[in-house]
Amino acid sequence: MTASQITLSACLLVAGVIHVLPVSGLFGAARLEALYGLAIEDPNLLILMRHRAVLFCLLGLFIIAAIFIPTIQLAAIIAGLVSAVLFIVLAKSVGDYNAAIAKVVIADWVAIACLIIALVLHTLKPV
Repeated sequence: MTASQITLSACLLVAGVIHVLPVSGLFGAARLEALYGLAIEDPNLLILMRHRAVLFCLLGLFIIAAIFIPTIQLAAIIAGLVSAVLFIVLAKSVGDYNAAIAKVVIADWVAIACLIIALVLHTLKPV
């Protein structure tokens, strides 16, 4: 395995783990409240947020799977970039978010950096 492949894999792993972490929200409102600094009292919001946790876990697992399945790397990188960039755009456009959401914004910046590096390495690798 080359240094480039190791770096690509490491970047995908970091971005994937960042997207998998919210899966702990499946364990209920208390965990979601800790993750996002929000009171989740409405059962409908709880359903939506727990479903969000599942979707992010699936995206994270897709990104991690791309380490082992090179044919899906580009799709996984693009999906991860779209997710992270759009979250930051939404957060910045709404503004006035709490400290917990600020941590998510920082994590998404890390994911974006990793995914851009992965994209460059993926693009430069020999066919």
